[in-house]
Amino acid sequence: MAAIDDNSGYNRMKEVKKFDESKIGVKGLSDSGITSIPQFFVHDPETLSDLKSSSSHTATIPTIDLSKINSHRPTIVDQITVAAKTWGFFQVINHGVPILILEETVNAIKAFHDQPHEVKAKYYKREEGKGVMYSSNNDLYRTKAASWHDSLQAWMGPEPPEVEELPEICRKEVVAWDLHATNVAETVMELLSEGLGLEAGKFKELTFSDARVLVGHCYPYCPQPDRTMGITSHTDPGIVTVLLQNHVPGLQVRHEDEWVDVKAVPGGLIINVGDMLQIISNGEYKSVQHRVLANSCKEVRISVVIFFNLSKWNEDGYCGPLPALLSPEKPPIYRNFTQREFVENFYSKGIDSKSLIEKITIHS
Repeated sequence: MAAIDDNSGYNRMKEVKKFDESKIGVKGLSDSGITSIPQFFVHDPETLSDLKSSSSHTATIPTIDLSKINSHRPTIVDQITVAAKTWGFFQVINHGVPILILEETVNAIKAFHDQPHEVKAKYYKREEGKGVMYSSNNDLYRTKAASWHDSLQAWMGPEPPEVEELPEICRKEVVAWDLHATNVAETVMELLSEGLGLEAGKFKELTFSDARVLVGHCYPYCPQPDRTMGITSHTDPGIVTVLLQNHVPGLQVRHEDEWVDVKAVPGGLIINVGDMLQIISNGEYKSVQHRVLANSCKEVRISVVIFFNLSKWNEDGYCGPLPALLSPEKPPIYRNFTQREFVENFYSKGIDSKSLIEKITIHS
């Protein structure tokens, strides 16, 4: 990308660097009362052309009630399997986490982002993969246009940070949420595993919940929501994602070539399939595009996401479709790939959709 982007002498990289080094994030920009967004946040017309949800009908992601997981398990396995194959997204209710914990978690992440930027600045950095990091746009230097969100990230496994490294204002809640969300994820993974005809404990045995990162996103009010995005369209790279959000809207999921608004169900948690699970299931489960619109509400949108990833790769250093799911009738549709390929693909560019899957698909 050229340093100077147009004839007016606008130097994008200089402006990006200045914003990054100020450590104020988009929350700081929003709180300052700006009425127009900096140019490096403006997305191209193609991205902005379909910002409204295109759904003419009232489609919504499936909601699955886990309260009868013991008495009606086969039914719930069927529901989750269908949702993961057709939508790639679903909400779970009666998942065992008290409503109070959900509220405390959202409030604690909001409290972190509401602090003066001088207080948050000591966590502001760009060293991903371990510890605790606060930043605006983890792909700020790799993407064509920045998006309107800030994030607090904590790598909770396999080597969690020292508790003192977590910001005091949300420390207790982050540690508790990691535990609760992991329990929900492992329950869902058991059901997804059974849906493929595998033993319930197979995904846990394969370390599908050991490597995980907790991200507390803040989407503050944006004065020009029709010129930028909250987060651009992408798929998640890992196994599954557990999302807790407040009531401020914005999340959209791509379904049957339309953008569908995801409405928060009180007490619900949103689960979605990642690219890695699509690959491991040999295409049975679908990782789908989703995005967040820039926030036009005066109230901030908060979402707390935990991404669950594979922690131990095969002894030969490769990963691919699970051999137990392959047969002469169902040959692999993806080739095996290395951890290095996976990491380099994610960190070499802006957030995007399915680029790894496209690279490793076997074309007959």
